[in-house]
Amino acid sequence: MSTGGLFVIGASHHRAPLAVREKLSLSAEGAAALHEELAGIAGLREFTVLSTCNRIEFYGVAETPETTAHVTAAFCARQQFDAAEFAKFRLSLRGPAAVQHLLEVAAGLDSQMLGETEIFGQVKAAYAQAQARGATGPVLNRVFQKGFQAAKHVRTQTAISEGQVSIANVAVELALNIFGDLTDTRILLLGAGDVAEKTAKAFQRRGAAALTVASRTLEHAMALATALGASAMPFEQHAARLGEFDVAVCATSAPGTIVTLAAAEAAIRRRPARPLFFIDLAMPRDVDAAVADLQNVFLYNLDDLAKIAEENRVARTAELAKCRAIVIAKADALWRQVEAQVTANYRPPGTGDPAREPSST
Repeated sequence: MSTGGLFVIGASHHRAPLAVREKLSLSAEGAAALHEELAGIAGLREFTVLSTCNRIEFYGVAETPETTAHVTAAFCARQQFDAAEFAKFRLSLRGPAAVQHLLEVAAGLDSQMLGETEIFGQVKAAYAQAQARGATGPVLNRVFQKGFQAAKHVRTQTAISEGQVSIANVAVELALNIFGDLTDTRILLLGAGDVAEKTAKAFQRRGAAALTVASRTLEHAMALATALGASAMPFEQHAARLGEFDVAVCATSAPGTIVTLAAAEAAIRRRPARPLFFIDLAMPRDVDAAVADLQNVFLYNLDDLAKIAEENRVARTAELAKCRAIVIAKADALWRQVEAQVTANYRPPGTGDPAREPSST
């Protein structure tokens, strides 16, 4: 009996460096367009796309092995990424291994920061979007819904999230090391999304009071500024006024660099005696990597912050074996629930229409 019908393919921080993940990152518009393309692939019965800063993954139910190849080809073509190059970084799992992987991802066991909690919400959002678009069916609905229950069980029954340090908190600790007391530190938020808001609140918890928000949509900047008790600034002013701030949290969804080397050089000339700290939380990156070479400028991106956070993973690592045992048991039980449906939709190479073949149930 083949288990090829249920699959996950993609790439993550495990094998794909930041520079590659940037090229694979899907914008909101790109994700919507790709969904339309995938919906037109013959034999792709169900699918969900998970796109985060650290991974791009496609979960689905396919009639044939060739179907998953079409998914890969459609994605690489949209991203203008060479398919042979993508194969160097690609994750490809089928059947029960795909179920186990989803549970590990949702529980934070596969994350760059072991035990982080944000991924759970990202997986739920990806599934909700796929469901709203009519892209899921009986198999993925059960796998994802039961997977969420399993992830919650892992978190409540183990200490995997104890001592968990978020990217935002790591960034704040670095700012404390650079500036000391944050009471008078001036912080600029470039972007008004969830990542920027969480980072801003982490700064406020450590005493920062002077926050300014700039977003490409002024209404979004004003809304976040009001929620934070901060100021709003027109986005087009950010380059000229960069030197007024001590910390720039960059978390936009722009397709390319928004903080250039020239802008950073001009900013540091206005403040030669005081450092300038860039926290680049965007994917693709917001800040030109060459900015890190400037005197008295500090630049940390997502991978940099994750490496620092992992220094605090000792206690959580001790829980990993317990977590994996729970996940393996629950993934095995879940696979047994969906195996018959998956196999009924799957055509091994060289076979005909599954509707004309004897049922495997």
